[in-house]
Amino acid sequence: MMLRAERPGDAAAIEAVTVAAFADHPHSNQTEHIIVARLRAENALTLSLVAEEGAGVVGHIAFSPVSIDDGTADWYGLGPVSVAPEAQGKGIGSALIREGLQRLAAAGAKGCVVMGDPEFYKKFGFRNEEDVVFPGCAPQYFLALALSGPMACGNVRYHEAFDC
Repeated sequence: MMLRAERPGDAAAIEAVTVAAFADHPHSNQTEHIIVARLRAENALTLSLVAEEGAGVVGHIAFSPVSIDDGTADWYGLGPVSVAPEAQGKGIGSALIREGLQRLAAAGAKGCVVMGDPEFYKKFGFRNEEDVVFPGCAPQYFLALALSGPMACGNVRYHEAFDC
């Protein structure tokens, strides 16, 4: 498996993997591929990585800027992260997350937030932080990770691309 930055021409493969990955997900409204396309179109896809096996894309992760009402800058949202159903359970999603967080930190990002399974994301250092809130999300499913500097404090807002 090789991890690399998204290249021109990868959009269709990323869309196919994302659609397939979320097809039967119980907490999905099937818009993840639309979110990625909107982020890309609005130049808000800060970091987009793919996992390749053989000649094909089998995984994808997106990171995009978030705003926090305390004015903290350089924080990002992780997601969506997608792995083709036939490639799930091999550590591809975890590898994408680790690589993405390393690249964000190296680029000077201050932190990252994610909405998802707390038991899964805690192994990457994410924690529930009572002062970092995503309105409308049950707090146990919203996690934050400071990459450098102090923890943010306030309500988080994702890019408008998520409003679909």
